[in-house]
Amino acid sequence: MKVLTRASSEFLIIDDDPAITRFLVTYLRQKGHSCESLTEGFRTARWLEHNQCDVIVVDLNMPKVDGISLINYIRELSQKLPIIVFTGVGYDEDRMHAALRAGANGYVSKNLPIEQLYCVLSRVLATCQQRARREALTARPHRILAGAA
Repeated sequence: MKVLTRASSEFLIIDDDPAITRFLVTYLRQKGHSCESLTEGFRTARWLEHNQCDVIVVDLNMPKVDGISLINYIRELSQKLPIIVFTGVGYDEDRMHAALRAGANGYVSKNLPIEQLYCVLSRVLATCQQRARREALTARPHRILAGAA
């Protein structure tokens, strides 16, 4: 079942657990998407300098770089790039609110089935794409119709 609105989307997975990143990359590629991963959050800046993606999936608990700090950094680079928090800590209301305040568009627990993560990714990407289309339409200058009288 392909839910995402584009034929192919480009994902960046940032998680310090190589088994999780391999699993997600494999799953998303099987769904027909491009997917890259980083197991060290501090490498995100360099990756984003040279690459583009449609969605970033970020773990909150990583060594050297806190996921919330990483979300803040990504938001400095792009206000519109969708960011999904993918966390193994379960539902920690304070951490989730902090991630959303930092600019995350949504979150999902690692304990949930992969199909549920895919549905969240699909929804967030579709919502962000719709918002971008609306903003593009409202940003167009209105033409004044002028005619000969």
